[in-house]
Amino acid sequence: MKFFETSKYFSLKKSTYINLRWIAIIGQLATINLVYFIFNFKFNFIYANLIIFIAVISNLYLIYVSQKTQLLDKNAFFFLLIDILALSCLLYLTGGISNPFCIFLIVPTIFSSSNLGFRSNLLLVTITSLTIIFLTFFKNPLPYPLNEHFHVSPYYYYSIPIALIVALIFLNYFALTFGKESRIKKEALNKMEEIMSKEHELLSLGGQAAAAAHSLGTPFSTIKIISSDLLSQFKDDPEVKKDVELLVSQIERCSDILKKLTLNPTIEDEFIDRDLTMNEYIIEIIKSFQEISKKEFILNCDQNSNSLNITKSIEIVYGLRNFIGNANKFSKSKVFINIKSDSDFTEVIIEDDGEGYPKEVLSKIGEPYIKSFRPSTKSKSGLGLGIFIGKTLLEKNYATILCRNSKTRGGAEVNIKWKNKDLLKL
Repeated sequence: MKFFETSKYFSLKKSTYINLRWIAIIGQLATINLVYFIFNFKFNFIYANLIIFIAVISNLYLIYVSQKTQLLDKNAFFFLLIDILALSCLLYLTGGISNPFCIFLIVPTIFSSSNLGFRSNLLLVTITSLTIIFLTFFKNPLPYPLNEHFHVSPYYYYSIPIALIVALIFLNYFALTFGKESRIKKEALNKMEEIMSKEHELLSLGGQAAAAAHSLGTPFSTIKIISSDLLSQFKDDPEVKKDVELLVSQIERCSDILKKLTLNPTIEDEFIDRDLTMNEYIIEIIKSFQEISKKEFILNCDQNSNSLNITKSIEIVYGLRNFIGNANKFSKSKVFINIKSDSDFTEVIIEDDGEGYPKEVLSKIGEPYIKSFRPSTKSKSGLGLGIFIGKTLLEKNYATILCRNSKTRGGAEVNIKWKNKDLLKL
């Protein structure tokens, strides 16, 4: 999978969506109570507040239960559907399509058109249109005393749902069109940056290889001459002759590698290009940290963790590396990594023996630009961008991530879990 390919997956930023829902909930609550207590409009006040209470519960679920920073297409569709149905129920109790607030029915669908996939958006448009039609024919009367004064001809009354449906389709079409163009431009820009980055790396590597071949040419030639002399001197000694012949062959091999790198710096590497198991992913990342860290990495794998081959993904490597790097950074001396796998799920649990997540940070894990004020970790903490990027990349590659403080180690714990069928899609 290419590094920028996750731009093809549709998602919704959870924090932004939660804030918009709070605005809508507060607006509905204020309106319901204002017209009931101040203007003395008569309608089913208890049912109306119960519907708003259900919306509040769903928002609290998003905040405290859902651990994802981004809501993927399916989850976003489900919560937007709740918004449409909740507002429809409020309108049903207060006059249906003749209620002027019925215009808000089209807002969730328009919001989804620029964030969700075509099929999800089409389904929401269809459901919203059917809801508008239902509220045209089935509804409670407008609240008293409005029902005594609202008298219009059928032509005007039935033009309201028609206008709403036309506006819904029109606005969604334009939002989808402009959103698609924007995503295409963004993807093209990302591809261009990726190609330019690769070209820059190749030029840099090619120059370094040429310089290395030039610099090492003379010492290799000297070693080759000396080894040839040694070979002629000890040609009658089988043991020494065997070692010298091996030395000569390895010198020639080094020379050939440098020449190939000089001519073609893009030589394929079997390890990089082949599929990996989750066990190999983690071992590769741990080795890179062991070269620069004195911390002890304790890796435990079950037998099934080495059976599922996964297409090499830079995004998964980068995401896992971020969380393992954080554990290495904040641990006292040990980092514990457990890999569990069965026929359905693959799970990676990363723990450390540090102080754990501060309370003020724990509820905001996954958001960028967060910082702890704990004195002991203040010098080590950054802006939260590492966790944000790693969490976003892994979630867009179908992972479910839970960050909490470990009950057994005392430090931080990150639980990363995939369905095996999702890993095979990569």
